[in-house]
Amino acid sequence: MPGASPVGLVSQRQTFCSSSSAMEPLAEVPLFEMDQDEYEEEDVLAVRSRGASSYTHGLPAGSDPDTFIYMNFMKSHCCYDAIPTSSKLVIFDTTLQVKKAFFALVANGVRAAPLWDNKLKCFVGEPYCMLTITDFINILHRYYKSPLVQIYELEEHKIETWREIYLEYSINRLISITPDASLFDAIYSLLKNKIHRLPVIDPASGNVLHILTHKRILKFLHIFGSMIPKPRFLQKRICEVEIGTFKQIATVQESASVYDALTVFVERRVSALPVVNEQGKVVALYSRFDVINLAAQKNYNNLNMTMREAIASRACWMEGVLKCYPHETLETIIDRIAKAEVHRLVLVDSEDVVRGIVSLSDLLQALVLTPADIYERSCFQD
Repeated sequence: MPGASPVGLVSQRQTFCSSSSAMEPLAEVPLFEMDQDEYEEEDVLAVRSRGASSYTHGLPAGSDPDTFIYMNFMKSHCCYDAIPTSSKLVIFDTTLQVKKAFFALVANGVRAAPLWDNKLKCFVGEPYCMLTITDFINILHRYYKSPLVQIYELEEHKIETWREIYLEYSINRLISITPDASLFDAIYSLLKNKIHRLPVIDPASGNVLHILTHKRILKFLHIFGSMIPKPRFLQKRICEVEIGTFKQIATVQESASVYDALTVFVERRVSALPVVNEQGKVVALYSRFDVINLAAQKNYNNLNMTMREAIASRACWMEGVLKCYPHETLETIIDRIAKAEVHRLVLVDSEDVVRGIVSLSDLLQALVLTPADIYERSCFQD
């Protein structure tokens, strides 16, 4: 990336055509919103041309064909199919200050960015290749002392410095996938490795084309869902199919501090926390993405503030909590998650007391991996 700024912006589908063995200079291109519903007409026709039978053929004798519809759908589509025709990818140079990098995540509305080493002229590979909100949480949790003490490590460290420190405590390795791999393989990799973002990398050039997520995959299924048979089990109630996490649900009291919430994020490896009042009723949902907003509001030096205060100061005010109830059908819950473009719903009873979490990971596990006798979701609240 000769002459490029520490923050690069690229268009994914253009990058896929590159055949160079080294990373080409990234020209500035117009920015597009992430997760657009733009699919080329031939993509739609390709899905329609497969027909219903392609998702139900070759099934075990005596089995219910409904069970395998979504599994076969994901096996018949590759990761490249799920990449939007236009979207935004932010890339950070490793010499960029950590603080500025997190500001850039907020400004661009993204949750992770691949890292580029300008000295080696390549993307940072093993053992860690992206800067994410989790890094921000780990820095705050590790170095915060009090509102009176500045977090030097956040103010002064560069990304490369933080990576060196992080690697002392981490055994993470680069986990990625190729554009021609199936969406089934992508789901398996996401859930097996308990990660939320999977870089799609062009094997010819080494370029990152897209960051594939649970939300993107479910959205792809939701867009083309009308073109495949609708399984009858979608009409079952969520309490009947038992999809979700129902034991040892991590929550946080609204009187607790933000630092307490960060501790739960780090120790329990959860991505969102239902915020409950003294009666145990859910009043809000605090996610990892809310933490990154502390950078935008410059509130990260006061982690002693209560959850009530943190929620009230959120830049994007949300009305209530997106919930679901035991009597609602699986189809209703999938539609609600897809249309709201969220990662999970809080399962509550008639008194709004938290009874579980239904996440994208839970749905993809049940719809796609379980029919293949693959179980990767045990004891992991998303």
